[in-house]
Amino acid sequence: MTDPNGAVPTYPTSLGTSTATEINLLGHDLAGELMGKISFGELAYWLVATRRPTPGQLRVFEAVLVALADHGFTPTAIAARVTYLSAPDSLQGALAAGLLGGGSRFLGVTEDCGQFLHAAITDHTANGNALPTTDADWDEMALDAIARQKQTGKHVPGLGHPNHKDGDPRTPVLIGIAEDAGVKGPHLRLFEAIGRMSERGVGRKLPLNGAGVCGAALADIDLPVELLRGFALLARCAGLLGQLAEEHRAPIANQIYMSVDRNAYYVEPDLPAT
Repeated sequence: MTDPNGAVPTYPTSLGTSTATEINLLGHDLAGELMGKISFGELAYWLVATRRPTPGQLRVFEAVLVALADHGFTPTAIAARVTYLSAPDSLQGALAAGLLGGGSRFLGVTEDCGQFLHAAITDHTANGNALPTTDADWDEMALDAIARQKQTGKHVPGLGHPNHKDGDPRTPVLIGIAEDAGVKGPHLRLFEAIGRMSERGVGRKLPLNGAGVCGAALADIDLPVELLRGFALLARCAGLLGQLAEEHRAPIANQIYMSVDRNAYYVEPDLPAT
C-alpha cells in the first residue's frame, strides 16, 4: 500500500518482523537465538519492558505468574466453562469470556494496588522527600496513603480477602522471594507497612491479599503500572486453559446451568412508587 504521494509508508517497531526466510523478534533471530534458549516468562517480560530481566526480576515475575494462574471456581473460571458449554466450537471464546471477567474484584486488584502504591511513592518524592529508611517512617507514609485513599471514597486495594481472613498464604512467600532475589523495593515495603497500619488506618485488621502483593512486586521489578492487569490476565489465561481442559475431561458446566435454571423462580419486580 502506498500513500497519495506514491511513497511506501513505513511502520517502525521494536518487537517482531518477518521476511520470507526468517522471523525476527526483539532484534534476535527467533528460531536460532530465542527458541529453546529463553523461558516464556523471560520473553513476556522482555516484550513489555524491551529489555531482558535480571535473574532476580525473572524469578519474581515467574512467581507472580504462578501465584495468579488459578484459584478454583472463581467467576472467571465459571464464565469460561459455561461459555465452553454453550459454544464448544469456540475455545477462544471461552478463554475470552474468562479473561473479560478480570476487573476490580478479581485480577484487576493487581494493577489497582500497583498504581495506588506507585502514586503514593511518586507523591511522596515529588517535593524532594527521600523514601523512608525505617519501618516507623514507612508506617507513617502508609497511614498517609490510606487516609488519602479513604478521602476518595475508595477501598485500599490489596487489603482483605473473602477466604483468607487470617492471611493470604501467597503474600509472605512472594515477599520472601523478592527479598531473597534482591529486588524487594519501595512498593513492597510500602505494601507491608499498609498491612501493619490497616487497623489504625481502616479501623480493622485486614490481611494483605495475593493480588495486591503481586502488583507491588511487579512494580518493584520495573514493569509499567499501567499494564499490570495484563500480567494478571496472562497468568490467568494458563489457569483458564486448565479449567477448560478439565471441563472437556469431566464436564460440570451443564450441572451449573441446570442448577440455576431449575431453581429460578419469578418474583414481582420491586419498582419505585410513582
